[in-house]
Amino acid sequence: MKQLITFLALAIICTSATAQDSTKKSKSDTIRIGGIIIVKNGKKDNPGKENKDFNITMGRHDNAKKKNANVSTNWWIVDLGFANYTDNTNYTTANTDGYLKNRPGYPTLDKNDFKLRSGKSVNVNVWFFMQRLNLVKHYVNLKYGVGLELNNYRYKSSLSYKEGGTIPYSVGLGANTNAPFIFRDSISFSKNKLAADYLTVPLMLNFTSNPGSHKKGISLSAGVSAGYLYSQRNKQRSSERGKDRNKGDYDLSQFKFSYVAELGLGRIRFYGSYSPQSFYDHSLDMKPYNVGIRFSNW
Repeated sequence: MKQLITFLALAIICTSATAQDSTKKSKSDTIRIGGIIIVKNGKKDNPGKENKDFNITMGRHDNAKKKNANVSTNWWIVDLGFANYTDNTNYTTANTDGYLKNRPGYPTLDKNDFKLRSGKSVNVNVWFFMQRLNLVKHYVNLKYGVGLELNNYRYKSSLSYKEGGTIPYSVGLGANTNAPFIFRDSISFSKNKLAADYLTVPLMLNFTSNPGSHKKGISLSAGVSAGYLYSQRNKQRSSERGKDRNKGDYDLSQFKFSYVAELGLGRIRFYGSYSPQSFYDHSLDMKPYNVGIRFSNW
């Protein structure tokens, strides 16, 4: 009996000592700063001295799940493409209402005079930002932004724009006019383009097959854009006159409404736009469109 009591007493003493040991162990501390995780072990290798043992982990924790933001922003997007238009002008009317001026003894201006050098008629867009707003579990989003739309139409012929004033060949046509007009010039140009620049706001509905990655999957956006014409000019270069730059409104419409679309195939993105309205206010019926490649994160 005494042996049993002695054994139980020793067991109680050992259990108490083990419990006291465990109370002396300090729990490890974890600090998370953004993508950095710092773990302090809290062990004591030397009695009376605190052990400064830290584990530092950079990057996302294995157990943490990355979530898509409901609103994401993409800054400074650039588009490079081609600019052109569909020409449905009634040239009989355009030649009689005074907007097109014809040189005596030369054929009247027609559709052939407004043909473009397709490879040199370019469109460059610079978007200050675009935002994507989650609508349905990041598979369906609202996409919008603000930027500059720059269009350069390079002519094959010797068209010239004037805001008004003296007509170069005024015999039989009147010496002056206050209205803008277009005429066939008497010289050939090595470079002859009409530039039309807009401040544009696009609004699109976006569909994506892989919300978790902009590098994979297929995305499609479609919608409309509204543009304000803030600059237009006729730039020419010739051996006779050198570089010439004329500015004016040229009867171009102040506002531009377009249908816009974007197709993303993994990292590669294409864009397109088409305006159902002519970019001239009167006389000429020319509906502009652009196609090209978009350099964007999503």
